[in-house]
Amino acid sequence: MSVENIEGEKGHILVADDDPAILRLVKTIVEKEGYIVESARDGKEAYKLLQSGQKFSAAVFDVVMPYIQGTELVRYMQSEKQLMNIPVIMMTAEQNPRLSSDSFSAGAVAFLPKPFTTTQLQAMLRMCIHSGQ
Repeated sequence: MSVENIEGEKGHILVADDDPAILRLVKTIVEKEGYIVESARDGKEAYKLLQSGQKFSAAVFDVVMPYIQGTELVRYMQSEKQLMNIPVIMMTAEQNPRLSSDSFSAGAVAFLPKPFTTTQLQAMLRMCIHSGQ
């Protein structure tokens, strides 16, 4: 099943996580949903991709990353007209409950604690994409 926009292209999802295993896992799950994934290994790479002019259907960010934290990326996106409507899912293995409230106050639409199941990520992604349209 693929998700296509008006031009017939599949949606692009930005995924950023500094853990290579999690990055590969999320990329695989998202690609199986029919999306094209742009991946970043840290907050700085994700920031550059956001500035590239690429159109993203959604983003999935790790909260804790080198250089730029996930919540800082979301705050940046909220300040940019062309990025503010992109739904963002935040994920973390940290057990600090403040991280979820910080993520939502920054502008994230969903929060996914690690470890998560494939089904959990798929459901959240579908919810975010459909709410953003």
